[in-house]
Amino acid sequence: MKARKREKTKMRRQKTRKIIQLVSLLLFPVTLNYFSPYLVIQGSFEGVLSGSGVLFLSQFLTALFFGRAFCGWLCPAGGLQHVCSGIVNKPPAKWQRWIKYIIWVPWLGAILAGFITAGGLKRMDVLYYTESGISVSAPGSYIVYFFVVGLIVLLSLTLGRRAFCHTACWMAPFMIIGTTMKEKLRLPALRLQADPDKCIRCGACDRQCPMSLSVSAMVSTGTMFHSDCVLCAGCADCCPKGVIRLRLAVKSAHDLN
Repeated sequence: MKARKREKTKMRRQKTRKIIQLVSLLLFPVTLNYFSPYLVIQGSFEGVLSGSGVLFLSQFLTALFFGRAFCGWLCPAGGLQHVCSGIVNKPPAKWQRWIKYIIWVPWLGAILAGFITAGGLKRMDVLYYTESGISVSAPGSYIVYFFVVGLIVLLSLTLGRRAFCHTACWMAPFMIIGTTMKEKLRLPALRLQADPDKCIRCGACDRQCPMSLSVSAMVSTGTMFHSDCVLCAGCADCCPKGVIRLRLAVKSAHDLN
């Protein structure tokens, strides 16, 4: 009876996660500017911290305690890529994961250069170039919107599952740095934990992982940390033996006590 109740809870968690991501995707025309990699640069040269800049800083800070849960639960691009994975579900090549850093480093440099040129931070404007609060509020905005959506879809359908996250996402490095610091500092945070002694090596967790990680290998070594993990809990919820758990804890190893 308890086992059946746990299974229903796990199914409900994944259903809830997918609904949240779907809602986030549907709201993408409203929130697009708050994810903009361009507006944060434009604002920096005026000494303005735009809404997207605030979001990027928030993603880094929240990653110190929640890892990359934003990617697994709230990101509209994640919801769109989930839809695409129903068409193309192959794992992306490992080398693709370095592309985003080649993009991110000069982009971050441009932001810093902008603030230096402007004489530092002068003000914060969450509604910078989004006066109505809605990003796609004029015909010209649809060009940007469909370009971003098209890029995400194209990468997902050509390079594989969650390819945009691996190759082009300008937000991922902020959270990767935050979640890596979380592990180094051993902060109490949201983590995966596992009991390798219960593992039957069925491989269900590997097949379920949207980030194409070898979760079974992580379980066998007792180290349930990977900078690409988005803490979606899919591996925990599909495991027939309840080997993996998502919980608030200090330890990231397999100790469940």
